[in-house]
Amino acid sequence: MGIYINRGNSEFSDIISHEYVDKTSLIPLINATLNSESRYSCVTRCRRFGKSMAANMLCAYYDKSCSSRELFRGLKAEQDSSFETFLNKYHVIYLDVTSFTARPEFRKNIVRTIQNEIIYELKEAFPDVRYKENSDLMDVLSAIREYTGEKFFFIIDEWDAICREFPERQKLKGDPETVAPTILDEYVMLLRRLFKTQASNKVFAGAYLTGILPIKKYNTESALNNFCEYSMIDPAFLASCYGFTNEEVQTLAERHGASMESLKLWYDGYKIGSETSIYNPYSVMKALQRRSCRSYWTTTGAYDSVITYIQMNFEGLKDDIIRMLAGERVYVDTTEFLNDMHIVRSKNDVLTVLIHLGYLAYDEDAQECYMPNKEVADEMNNAIKATLWEPLVRTIQNSKALLESTIAGNEEAVSKAIDVAHDEHTSILSYNDENSLACVLTVAYIWARNEYIIHREYATGKGYADLVMIPRRNVAKPALVIELKFNHTADTAIDQIKRKQYPAKIAAYTGDLLLVGINYDKETKQHSCKIERMVKA
Repeated sequence: MGIYINRGNSEFSDIISHEYVDKTSLIPLINATLNSESRYSCVTRCRRFGKSMAANMLCAYYDKSCSSRELFRGLKAEQDSSFETFLNKYHVIYLDVTSFTARPEFRKNIVRTIQNEIIYELKEAFPDVRYKENSDLMDVLSAIREYTGEKFFFIIDEWDAICREFPERQKLKGDPETVAPTILDEYVMLLRRLFKTQASNKVFAGAYLTGILPIKKYNTESALNNFCEYSMIDPAFLASCYGFTNEEVQTLAERHGASMESLKLWYDGYKIGSETSIYNPYSVMKALQRRSCRSYWTTTGAYDSVITYIQMNFEGLKDDIIRMLAGERVYVDTTEFLNDMHIVRSKNDVLTVLIHLGYLAYDEDAQECYMPNKEVADEMNNAIKATLWEPLVRTIQNSKALLESTIAGNEEAVSKAIDVAHDEHTSILSYNDENSLACVLTVAYIWARNEYIIHREYATGKGYADLVMIPRRNVAKPALVIELKFNHTADTAIDQIKRKQYPAKIAAYTGDLLLVGINYDKETKQHSCKIERMVKA
């Protein structure tokens, strides 16, 4: 058992000895790719989404130096017809790239060091094989394959750590006039040497890379275009293999006596492929262990990156961030990003990076991004505060005052506050109908999301929009039903609320209700407000 070669199954054994959510359904999916044109897989997810756990699981399953049958007893993978075929059948190379990027002594010659470390261990493990002088890693693997007739399965965890740590502008030589490959270039060349040469398919039954970023593009083409990629943006059939599904969290909540409502509020919201409810698994488990829902999603490197990105002066970026914090969704073109955190050329690139980092969720069907849950929104708010972005700080302060005025029934203060919100965010929207008014209202009430669950509803065929605001658990405030009108009156809006007998979202709510009618007059360019309190019997 080595550091890189045939590490055994002890790490997966440790994982399943605690509370384990069965994600072994990944194994048959990878088995189906072995020794085929699809044998090379790259799975990218944001941090804390179970990538390394899956890598350790695959290591335990394929590694022929150990017996893992009992570890998988009763798990999903055991039920698949391919399970016995590939169980403990390959020599496994396991490389965690962060173990090199984290050590300063390796950084100068990191790519060469990675090769040397693995070559040394291979020669120790296969001493009878004859190797040529100055053999690189692929030469050594090819020699072992020829001698033993056996193939390897290569796992690279956090494959993109070098891409994140070493920006493309960093040169290996000190002379700025010297044209030399970057560390990133050398690393990509190593990967191409391993997985895109004539000998690759002879040596490897398969390869499995994990990371945050998809494989880097040069111009528009992936550097390793023979890899099948499964990302936060395009997960294909691996969507449910990472993160927790709604059913899995429901089971955990029942087992621990935890509030499913709170877990959903804090950690749900990622729409990955066809899966509409994917939770952050790390945060869910932490919340269950500590019996408290709060933000457990703290990694300094990613947090610092978010601050850098949201400060970039791309047209429309800050407006989009405000809209998403208010619960809106924004269109994003993810196709132009080069999968390099150091090459960010547009607002779309920024939003795409934030999707890969997990700070935004992505709806593939609508091509829209949004804030997935409270944990992420809180982290984004913290990042924004760290930027000293005064317009948003002012927006949040005004929004808090607006909610207080609404609950107090101060109609004049509400009208004036919405006038201010309209003036401050005219770059976001142009007023021309109730839908535009609804959008700016969600921005005006941005702070209310701390205490309310806010729903945007549209009644079919009548052209009006409602905001329904339900207090969160343990918040002793009334629910709000806000009816929006354009070039009518606030009284008309109140009457319309009463005629439709409340939206379904509040049918079961038993507390007090505030009926809020808001009208925008196109001629005066001002808002008017009417507020009525209703006590439900």
